Amino acid sequence: MRGPKYPIELAEQDRIALDKIIKKRTTTQQIAQRARIIVLAGNGMKHQDIGEQLSIGINVVTFWTKRWVEKTNVSVEARLQDSERSGRAPTFTPSQICELIALACETPQAHGRPITHWTHRELAEEAISQGIVESISASQVGRILKKMDIQPHRTRYWLNAKADDQKEERIFDN
Repeated sequence: MRGPKYPIELAEQDRIALDKIIKKRTTTQQIAQRARIIVLAGNGMKHQDIGEQLSIGINVVTFWTKRWVEKTNVSVEARLQDSERSGRAPTFTPSQICELIALACETPQAHGRPITHWTHRELAEEAISQGIVESISASQVGRILKKMDIQPHRTRYWLNAKADDQKEERIFDN
């Protein structure tokens, strides 16, 4: 009879580390389950039996035993973690966001705008005209400012600082 597709031989230190992960009260259930899969596979149990014992599919058992075998060069904890997810790269660099925030902290009159308070649309237009970003929507400006808890329409309460001569240096030091 054939053995498992991804046989696992656990070193004693790995077995101890896995047992600690399983018994630790703050371990998430999914990480504990992955550790149980590896321990049972390390004990020579078949994938189907592991799946039945843990009430999971064989494909889950195979996935995590394969991951365990393939990632021998990383720590026990790292082998049980999810992989990095792919996704869209950030649209704006940290320095662009800093420049946008710095712009929001200045008065519109300092940039030749005939308004008393910044709106998201005005900030977006000014950021584009200054070359901070190629394009940005008013709603994106709003999301960035909200994330940073900046309210440019309330300049009376927080805009008391004098102009910073070293603003450009500070922005690019990120």
